[in-house]
Amino acid sequence: MGSIDPAVEARFRALFANRPTVLAPMEDVSDAVFRKLCRKYGAELCVTEFVNVEGLLRGCKIAARKIGIEPDDSPTAIQIYGSDPERLAEAARVAEAANPVFLDINCGCWVPKIAGRGAGAAWLRDPSAMVAMAKMVVASSSLPVTVKTRIGWGPESDMPIVDLARRLEDAGVRALTIHCRTAKMGHSGAADWSWAARARERVSIPVLVNGDIKSADDAQRALETTGCEGVMIGRRAIEHPWIFREARALIDRGERLPDPTALDRIALCREHLLANAAERGEKKGVQCTRRHLSGYLKGIGGAAALRQKLNTIDSLGGCLAVLDEAEARVRAGEPATREPLLTREQILAARVA
Repeated sequence: MGSIDPAVEARFRALFANRPTVLAPMEDVSDAVFRKLCRKYGAELCVTEFVNVEGLLRGCKIAARKIGIEPDDSPTAIQIYGSDPERLAEAARVAEAANPVFLDINCGCWVPKIAGRGAGAAWLRDPSAMVAMAKMVVASSSLPVTVKTRIGWGPESDMPIVDLARRLEDAGVRALTIHCRTAKMGHSGAADWSWAARARERVSIPVLVNGDIKSADDAQRALETTGCEGVMIGRRAIEHPWIFREARALIDRGERLPDPTALDRIALCREHLLANAAERGEKKGVQCTRRHLSGYLKGIGGAAALRQKLNTIDSLGGCLAVLDEAEARVRAGEPATREPLLTREQILAARVA
């Protein structure tokens, strides 16, 4: 293991030829349904939800679902996480069977339940151990191995990323994604893209910049100021997957696309609901789509009341009926709904009913 077929190598290099806009790995978000949706709206490369190596090695159904990659879900990489280098290496071999374009190691998740167990961003507490772990995973895999990490654990006076990037390259890591905050910052404060630029100057492998890519202008500016080979987009995609095609239009053609119309937004709600219900079952599919509704419906007249109404309905048919009515009203030049906002008591009563 450890040697990469020339065809696999060529495919991997081609992924970064056009400075891709990449869907970030996000727990319970970047599933097969959302990857397909984001790909439709311009994401050129997607990464799965992060997969716990212990669950993967035990044959856990959740882990198996997360690494499932259909023929039309490509190119997609699988991201794994864990605290034991040997288990990570073993899990990498298992993940290969799903035929991802590469394997990514999560060394950036700061959430206490992950980092507190020695996984994710906890690797940044001991960069030497992180490099040794990466080297072990690389040696076990016949696919390219990449790492997603942060600029350091914290405080800001201790940022190992520049030297760490070089050491990871020496260990055989084939690309890096750098979220330009420390682990201790979580999602607070501003991402400092200059760290990605500094790391990029020290390595010959592709570097993706991540953090605070909220618009097409951000994506273009991040590429121009860092010299990186691509941008990875996370939280903004949850509410506005159109960002991928908007960024591509600006980066490739200097073109600014118009904002999605109210009808576009309603159509996306319907599309995502149908796909999630087909994949997860009706009730769970409806419920897991709710996190997207605030962004999807943004700017529509009566959006708050419409979103609130959708959030009280667990049936697919009920949600589709609400959206059909909203579409008809928008086409007639009216607000999507004229119903007032519900009180907390009314919301609870509606859910019980």
